[in-house]
Amino acid sequence: MQCFIGIDLGSTTTKAMLLDENFDALGSGITNSRSNYETATAVAKQEAIVSARLTLFRRALRENGLAVADDESFLVAVEHRFRLEQFLEQLDDLRVTCEEMATDPRYKDKRATLHAVLEEIFARIRAEAPEMYKPGGARKSDFFRDIAGSRFMQIGEPVSRDAGLAFELVLNIYDKAIIQVENRPPSGDMAGKFQRALDGVLVELPGLPGQAAAMSQALAQSLAVEIEETYVVGTGYGRVTLPFPKEHIRSEILCHGLGAHVMYPGTRTVLDIGGQDTKGIQVDPDGIVENFQMNDRCAAGCGRYLGYIADEMNMGLHELGPLALKAKKSVKINSTCTVFAGAELRDRLAMGEDRSDILAGLHRAIVLRAMSIISRSGGIRDEFTFTGGVANNQAAVKELKKLVRENYGEVTINIDPASIYTGALGAATFARRALDG
Repeated sequence: MQCFIGIDLGSTTTKAMLLDENFDALGSGITNSRSNYETATAVAKQEAIVSARLTLFRRALRENGLAVADDESFLVAVEHRFRLEQFLEQLDDLRVTCEEMATDPRYKDKRATLHAVLEEIFARIRAEAPEMYKPGGARKSDFFRDIAGSRFMQIGEPVSRDAGLAFELVLNIYDKAIIQVENRPPSGDMAGKFQRALDGVLVELPGLPGQAAAMSQALAQSLAVEIEETYVVGTGYGRVTLPFPKEHIRSEILCHGLGAHVMYPGTRTVLDIGGQDTKGIQVDPDGIVENFQMNDRCAAGCGRYLGYIADEMNMGLHELGPLALKAKKSVKINSTCTVFAGAELRDRLAMGEDRSDILAGLHRAIVLRAMSIISRSGGIRDEFTFTGGVANNQAAVKELKKLVRENYGEVTINIDPASIYTGALGAATFARRALDG
């Protein structure tokens, strides 16, 4: 099967999108962006291929007349079991790498205790992993490093203390090991992982065992399809690092404009708030960019800014929006500069301002800055499409809708749940079009 791949190397995440020859989306993948963009590209592409296999599995189930083809709970359960298999593979890699580092001669006096502590930490993480990877499980991230790091910190400190070992020593080993492991994406047998995932779901969900043989056959059918990388186009903040010929690189402005058009053909104005920059883009009826504006010089008012605020408040990035939505008022924020944001935030807290009210003001300040960029690009025309990671932040969406209505009246606002893949979708579309010349 001919496939066309778009890679969007953002400053915080790297995304991949796979299209088939009919321009249908087969799969998408995302990972943390690293200093090693080549590895990030490989991981995102691998994740997109996993997603594509799930799409092909759904198609095979339908072709075989199996009712579960449209049962989202079944398909989500299979994917979660597969992700658990991936996680355990990487966790074992991390454990082995940590244990190898613990053999360093510098630790010879503490080696036995160190190995016992590491064994206990990883045993506990492994034991709790199945619960984390159930549909709806308490998992704050889908990225291995985030999950493993969080659990290692939570479990490792008390285990080290009870063993009479300085946690800083254990953490130092982890910090070195995780860099190696995250640059070695899961490389085990994909077919085996999928089959184990399916077998696990068949045991857990009642009424399915009678269809086990037909489902396994459909899975084998989907895994047998050859996914050919016919053409790849790269875009995004780190695109200059991609080992692609010049004709395989497109600007993120062009890709976000085209990607938004593919998602919503009526799009005329695009706002993309990514990790490092904010873009206001005007496109014609064919998705061709007519005009654009970007933020200047720094990442003020972008995803990185929100990440900095989350760190200052000792919160997860995903927690900012929900807390801001609980605000009773919006505190005026004077600066969206990351350099001064921490100081202003601490001042506001010292003055007794409520955290939710401060966050509401921060989100409004970000959106006001974005509105200024859109205005310079030509304003908002119907339809308006909001893309990028910040489009998943409901507090930002609430402020945006309010300001758009105040300044431009009733305008159709499109926000796709998969908006973070807009640039990768545009790049994949350019890749597919390249085949036709």
